[in-house]
Amino acid sequence: MKKQSFHIDGAKVTVYLDGPAWDGKPSATLGAFSCKTMQSGTSVLAQAISFVRDQGLNQIIGPMDGDTWHSYRFVTQTDGSPSFLLEPGNTPDALEVFKKAGFTEISGYFSARVPVVKTALTTPTATTDFTIEAWNGTHPEALFDQVFNLSTQAFARNAFFKPITRDDFMAMYMPMVPMLKPELIFFARQPDQTLAGFLFGTPNYAEGPKPTSAILKTYASLSKGAGQHLAHAFHKAAAAEGYETAIHALIHDDNLSAIRSASEGADIFRRYGLFGLKLNG
Repeated sequence: MKKQSFHIDGAKVTVYLDGPAWDGKPSATLGAFSCKTMQSGTSVLAQAISFVRDQGLNQIIGPMDGDTWHSYRFVTQTDGSPSFLLEPGNTPDALEVFKKAGFTEISGYFSARVPVVKTALTTPTATTDFTIEAWNGTHPEALFDQVFNLSTQAFARNAFFKPITRDDFMAMYMPMVPMLKPELIFFARQPDQTLAGFLFGTPNYAEGPKPTSAILKTYASLSKGAGQHLAHAFHKAAAAEGYETAIHALIHDDNLSAIRSASEGADIFRRYGLFGLKLNG
């Protein structure tokens, strides 16, 4: 990963020169951005933009730590409720610095919450195309190997997708294994036992050792309807485990899951944006 970091007193940013395509063209990304003042943030961002231009690129995406497998997005709206586990965060100044530099929102996302007793009652139509099973908690390397294979297929259709190596994927996710709760992780399997989809849920440990909310963090499927069945299994399990609230985390505004979240009566409490800048000349 080609990158260069810039620092000014009270501000920093990292430029990734091999970011994902935007509108079919190569882009740089700006990640790890922070600033203590608007002035320092503006200065360090100007350095980063100048560097990108000097490298012959004229599109920049941010904030993004190189790709969508890593941290990206700014919080753009919030009701002030506490951050949940693994949620991106930023100061209002950071967002304003990007906007003043000419960045505009190119993709929107949201997080919503809903009482699990409400969603657990909504049973999807039965199917023989796949079966839903919870992870038994064993062989995590084999688990993540399957998840990697399905993720690279399912997410390849997403905007700003960039492939990642299996080794890099494992390096990111294997350290999370001690935090995983098997009863909140589900798989959809076809009759021949091939993987049709997966869902990763986790307790919201940001609340402390005994959280009352569970996060529907990530799911992907290659079979129509698998996502709805996986989500139902998650909500039902969360209710059985005594969680009060489900957090539907970081959903793209145009995703089918956004429609499903709304239909389940989930209330949006945070919005996020990914921003872009096209340079002239």
